Amino acid sequence: MELSNELMYEASLTKNVDFEGVFWMGVKTTGIFCRPTCTARKPKPENVEFFQNTKAAILKGYRPCKVCRPLENINGTPEYIQQILKELREDPSLKFKDFDLVQREIEPATIRRWFQKNHGMTFHAFQRMFRLNTAFKKIQQGENIMETAYDSGFESLSGFNESFKTIFGVSPKNSKSYKIIDLKRIETPVGTMYAAAIEEGICMLEFTDRKMLETEFKDLAKSLNATIVLGENPHFQTLEKELSEYFIGERTRFSVPLSPVGTAFQKSVWKALMEIPYGETWTYRKQSEFLGDAKKVRAVANANGMNKISIIIPCHRVIGSNGTLTGYGGGIWRKQKLLELEKAILF
Repeated sequence: MELSNELMYEASLTKNVDFEGVFWMGVKTTGIFCRPTCTARKPKPENVEFFQNTKAAILKGYRPCKVCRPLENINGTPEYIQQILKELREDPSLKFKDFDLVQREIEPATIRRWFQKNHGMTFHAFQRMFRLNTAFKKIQQGENIMETAYDSGFESLSGFNESFKTIFGVSPKNSKSYKIIDLKRIETPVGTMYAAAIEEGICMLEFTDRKMLETEFKDLAKSLNATIVLGENPHFQTLEKELSEYFIGERTRFSVPLSPVGTAFQKSVWKALMEIPYGETWTYRKQSEFLGDAKKVRAVANANGMNKISIIIPCHRVIGSNGTLTGYGGGIWRKQKLLELEKAILF
């Protein structure tokens, strides 16, 4: 998808988020390069040049802008937060207080804002939620409720029961009949993703900035009659390993178990998607013909749009009949990046 300088400059003027990850703009007068949505004052057209990746901008001698931080993934998890989350996973009873954060040279207000933006709660509320999520899983696995309460850092059983019921709407004793969907943030070269898994396999892999994500979470929980909790799952380790191999070009097929949630027709459409070879693209019509009915193009396109397991169920490999990169839940720029990675041949 070749873009003109005029189009890219206009996109930078309007701070068009659809071009995030598509190009970066170097400013000749300052020697810095920015993302399209940078809020800094825009230079004149004759003072800019455009790059398809950050490496090219750096090799040309440009420095990353301190305002828009073009080297960071949008909505990515900072390393210091990744480290804290790692420690919480290893010991859910940990309680990081403001004093502990300051000792690590972390501004409490900064981490509070990050969790508010990305999880809809403060860091301290997240820690409490994380402890309760871990406790939920332990009780599901048959562990003693009282021991679980104290191991999770609660000082009384009554306090644990009250917090548990407030979060999950059910008492610890009655929670054993509920199914659990594990949820985890995963960092990738094209942005942060949410992975969800049940015992049978991965049931969701979506970009954190996808529209209607909250609705997808609710539909998933309702369909499986389950509660979504932040936590580890054996399938996540395989998923992260295979995604890493995919992004460095060493994997063309995934083996991690999948458990997609949808109607019988949707599942047949998603199964067809997995038949599209790595490095190739199909049109919606070809996908419909593969399913035995060339007239169901629109229905197939709608089912593709309902796919909740991005990349692994490769709906990014389906393009318009005229060769255009049609709609993609993760954004057209990501679709382009994935196809470039796979060296797909566009019609």
